[in-house]
Amino acid sequence: MDRQHPKEFDARTYNGDSTGKWESDTLVVDTIGFNDITWLDHAGLPHSEALHVTERIRRVDHDTLQNDFTIEDPKAYTKPWTAQQIYKLKPGWEIAEYVCDNNKYVYHGK
Repeated sequence: MDRQHPKEFDARTYNGDSTGKWESDTLVVDTIGFNDITWLDHAGLPHSEALHVTERIRRVDHDTLQNDFTIEDPKAYTKPWTAQQIYKLKPGWEIAEYVCDNNKYVYHGK
């Protein structure tokens, strides 16, 4: 939070380098410095090392978190594009470790 991205990267990473700041009730996360080894989704949308992701995360109500994000990658796409994810509070859920061959979420509730 409240820091600048490095001017140069010694090594680019799978998750990139993120900075964050608050704009009123919205957390704005800016991420660059990705390697080009991953995909943007499970369907295989590609990206390059030029990927720049901006997320605007806010709580819509007590049980709802909204993440509006913009994908910019001039080496992979002709123009920026946006998408949205909505997360609902699941008070009885316990999130298990995420591993490709062990992608299980454990539910302990009603």
